[in-house]
Amino acid sequence: QGLSEFDKKKLCKLIDFHKLSPEAVAHAAQNERLPIQSIVQVLYIEQLRLRNALGCNDLDDNYKPPVQHQSWRINSGGLSAAMSPKDNYASLRRENRELKLELTRLRMRLNDFEKEHVCMKRSMERSNSRNVLSSFSKKISKMSLFGHHSYSSRGSTSPSRHSQRTDSKACI
Repeated sequence: QGLSEFDKKKLCKLIDFHKLSPEAVAHAAQNERLPIQSIVQVLYIEQLRLRNALGCNDLDDNYKPPVQHQSWRINSGGLSAAMSPKDNYASLRRENRELKLELTRLRMRLNDFEKEHVCMKRSMERSNSRNVLSSFSKKISKMSLFGHHSYSSRGSTSPSRHSQRTDSKACI
């Protein structure tokens, strides 16, 4: 909670994941608060350890253990593995396409939410104006009933004191 994503990434750059105990590796692989690059790095290192421990290098003829200076590092743009520049470029292009698709999806969702917001706002305005109009018309009808009743019963052209009190109470 206290650290920003940027600070978490800076701290994870300082960690040598090769030196983690098996318990720490298990914890880091399942910790959702760690940056995804760190989790991938931990899993990759653990996979290499398992391959070396099991002697599974013969399963994949193209597999070559990474040279010491080509270990995984966290760069400003993400992870760069022990891979050729061509593979790294292809991977970055694929990731870029995926991010663009996600951005497009998010824009579409935002558009839908904005349209829904406008519709809800209009319906609320309509319902509020109807309520105000019906409330106003009810008050007018109450005032008219009292006013006509008192004028017609007395036969005079000016309202009586009683009808004035009733009218003032109806507006309150």
